[in-house]
Amino acid sequence: MRTVAVHRDAVVITSLMWQTNAVALRAGDEAMLVDSPYYPEELDALAGVLAAAGFEPDALIATHADFDHVLGRAAFPGLALGMAESSVERLRREPGAAQRELREKDAELYVERPRPLALGELQSLPAPGSVELGDVELELQPAEGHTPDGMSIFARHCGVLCLGDYLSRVEIPWISEGGSLPDYQATLERLGPLVEAAETVVPGHGAAHDRDTALRLLEEDSQYLDALARGQEKIRLPKGRDTKEQQRIHAENFSRV
Repeated sequence: MRTVAVHRDAVVITSLMWQTNAVALRAGDEAMLVDSPYYPEELDALAGVLAAAGFEPDALIATHADFDHVLGRAAFPGLALGMAESSVERLRREPGAAQRELREKDAELYVERPRPLALGELQSLPAPGSVELGDVELELQPAEGHTPDGMSIFARHCGVLCLGDYLSRVEIPWISEGGSLPDYQATLERLGPLVEAAETVVPGHGAAHDRDTALRLLEEDSQYLDALARGQEKIRLPKGRDTKEQQRIHAENFSRV
């Protein structure tokens, strides 16, 4: 697990699993953890790491309901988990899916956990909308397409935009089961003005970006989705994201579209 301060009020915690990012945000005397690292050892160490940096979360929030983003309560079992209304609905529509997928991935990686994942109390948040953190409001916008649910979170007071699984330097756009190409394109359109206003853009996986890098990725991803919408099976993937695994994801995208 790697911890990088991107602002005095924001710290990015990167898991060894898929470079999954969590972000601790602070305003005044309150702090919030967005998403989560993956491995049990990372989750066990998380409270101490954040406390040492001056971030002791009062709340948890997840960008979407994929199993690798909702593990915050394993580190902070006394806190409720906030999610977009679409994510809460997804979890209710697919009871036990996140837990089952976590067990399957853990079995594949030989990971043992001290206890099963318990999501506990879920707080449904409006997107578009906002949620309070100290004396500021975090801006919430729908971010659907990768999955049928999700939201971006913009901490305008420190210029940090948390995206969930969009605009990654290590992944092409991934339309997973239940996702949608038109919804993904609509999400990228909504993200444009937010990226323009941000100083640091944190994707769900891979390194955080500055504004210019994020805008370049936004353009590359929009061009890729436009080609997919035209039915192009043979697409030159962006440099650095043209690995065998990303080719597999493209084939999956093409089969779904």
